[in-house]
Amino acid sequence: MGTLETDAVQDIRFARSADGVGIAYALHGAGPPLLIDACWLSHLQFDWQSPVWRHFLVELGRIATVIRYDERGHGLSDRDVTDHSLQARVADLEAVADGAGFDHFALLAMAQGGPVAIEYAARHPERLTRLIFYGSDAGARGVPSANELELGRAFEAMIKVGWGRPTPEFRRVFTSMMIPGGTEEQMCWIDELQKMAVDADTAVLARAQRQMIDSSGRLGELDLPTLVLHSLRDQIKSFEQARYLAAHIQGARLVALDSDNHIVLSDEPAWPVLRREITDFIAPDRDAAPVASAEDVASALSPRELEILRAAAGGYDNEAIAAELTLSVRTVERHLQNVYAKLGLHGRTARTAAVARLLSGV
Repeated sequence: MGTLETDAVQDIRFARSADGVGIAYALHGAGPPLLIDACWLSHLQFDWQSPVWRHFLVELGRIATVIRYDERGHGLSDRDVTDHSLQARVADLEAVADGAGFDHFALLAMAQGGPVAIEYAARHPERLTRLIFYGSDAGARGVPSANELELGRAFEAMIKVGWGRPTPEFRRVFTSMMIPGGTEEQMCWIDELQKMAVDADTAVLARAQRQMIDSSGRLGELDLPTLVLHSLRDQIKSFEQARYLAAHIQGARLVALDSDNHIVLSDEPAWPVLRREITDFIAPDRDAAPVASAEDVASALSPRELEILRAAAGGYDNEAIAAELTLSVRTVERHLQNVYAKLGLHGRTARTAAVARLLSGV
């Protein structure tokens, strides 16, 4: 399958949700923080070299510090989970956001992540700089039709019977809906992802609970820059769902992608459009003026952040800082990430540049 066409390295970590479930998340890239609200099927390690997701990871990592996570019961997060309610999933997002250590960030909701992102944005407007929906919706609005109920039962039966089989005949039904324009290699990867990301019992249970979630009543409360991206002929989430989102969020902008695929692939004309739209949309976060002087550094940081940065300026590494201040190494890392974000710094030179700013008035 090849490797990522970049020297990026992802940093996999774990956060503890409110009910104790461990949520795996990963960071890569450089730039302003962009947190991706988990979609239904993901596996942090398996996705990393994916012929379907690779171009997303590469390109987003070039313009942002990307934080993504595996949904509860999926991927590297804790398995054998029975609670997939909205409250539990919002708590997972809160845990990842807090664990990653950024005070402010952009939030990208993919697929089933929409209702969770809406609820989070309504509860924590002070944390978000902007909001993006991609192939997503607000949840299950209204009473499903008889045809929708019958189709849902058929999908559930296919998951129960065919999800864990060594051959992908049943899983290929879902794959062909997600990426009808995909190559055989790409379709085989989605076939395998389904089995690797989640077991059949959890897939059925999580799907049933997601279908009861509706966050559309919260849309009128959202007041932040919002971009809605959606493939015109998406078979997983209809374009009407995107139109509804954009029509009910104040000032939201809707971009129709000329694609049949739920996941826009790297070789189709819609991909450069999607990439450009996200790049331009988060540009204000990327171009925010950095703190310039030692005085500005001192005023921008919390006392603990300033204490840790001063220790770093004294030549201490993270383990030594943790020992000196009686903190965990993870806590030191989290505070330093906050420092870099506040100072508008990113990449491998962020620590050196932060120290230089601190010492500029000495």
